[in-house]
Amino acid sequence: QVQLVESGGGLVQAGGSLRLSCVASGMIFSLNTMGWYRQTPGKQRELVATITSDGSINYADSVKGRFTISRDNAKKMVYLQMNSLKPEDTAVYYCRMGVFSNYWGQGTQVTVSS
Repeated sequence: QVQLVESGGGLVQAGGSLRLSCVASGMIFSLNTMGWYRQTPGKQRELVATITSDGSINYADSVKGRFTISRDNAKKMVYLQMNSLKPEDTAVYYCRMGVFSNYWGQGTQVTVSS
């Protein structure tokens, strides 16, 4: 069974930083694309960033230059370093395996105050 567990969310002021972590189990982690998504009440869950098995990365335009996705295959973890946070980054952030799977973490809340 696939399990994804996020951590690292919290409350920060605008301009601050957070690093989100996601640990995976129940899969051959190194062979899977991993991604971060976020969702605000009333809005559709949206892509933040993805990283493929060979390290190719894709970011949403809204976070380019501010967020960095990375992975550690030995630890079966994926990270999202978030810098220069803005209030509009406030959302629940989810870890996902693949791009057309239904394997998600439970989510971690990120709140950015003005």
